[in-house]
Amino acid sequence: MFSKYTAFGAIYAMLAVMIGAFGAHGLEGRVEESLLATFETGARYHMYHALGLILIGILLERRGNSRRLLWAGRLMQIGIILFSGSLYVLTLSGITKLGAVTPLGGVAFIVGWCLIAVEMMKPNKIK
Repeated sequence: MFSKYTAFGAIYAMLAVMIGAFGAHGLEGRVEESLLATFETGARYHMYHALGLILIGILLERRGNSRRLLWAGRLMQIGIILFSGSLYVLTLSGITKLGAVTPLGGVAFIVGWCLIAVEMMKPNKIK
């Protein structure tokens, strides 16, 4: 069974590598060190949660279509966009008001991981 989350995770991981390389090579010397660190935080969490999406895809293939896992995948994608995306835009634009969006992405990440934990506490379904 194909899981779109495995594919999405690989795409998000590829983007995280590209964005991280841009930050390391394209932004150094062009933005303040503190903003560069902010950008790197966004790229790091982007990659962590891209790998989380791949994990969700693997779990969906092994456990069947679990609503908890499907929601965890959605929340991780939302988290990447809100958390990492807001840090990228903040670094590149200097719009500090975007910092208010970042915690919403963090909450999405936390709830996504919580849903995975709850799902894994259930007995495995026999397929």
